[in-house]
Amino acid sequence: MTITLTEKAAFRLRTFLRSTASESTSGIRVGLKNGGCSGYEYTLDLVSQANPSDLVFEQDRIYIYVNPTDAPLLNGVVIDFAESLTQSGFIFTNPNATDTCGCGKSFAAGDCTPTATSCH
Repeated sequence: MTITLTEKAAFRLRTFLRSTASESTSGIRVGLKNGGCSGYEYTLDLVSQANPSDLVFEQDRIYIYVNPTDAPLLNGVVIDFAESLTQSGFIFTNPNATDTCGCGKSFAAGDCTPTATSCH
């Protein structure tokens, strides 16, 4: 299981982690939720600790926590950060996606239906 942060994404996340009001923030949780126009939406949250069942990774001094249920659909994801005149934010490139929506915030994988029936 791998999740890769680009240099820009890692820099931005370290900045967020340093600037949080609570010093108890220890890392990020990368996950999925049913929804979006393609089936699954990515989630990215600052968290204080791992859940007992989380898979835990570290890259560029950032702890990354992943729920094992989401891991198969997140394996190999690359998280980047883009900034332009019209928008800025994290961009997910997912080798497991069989379809993505135009906004790039959601995806489908395998036989997932538009109503986001779980693939696993």
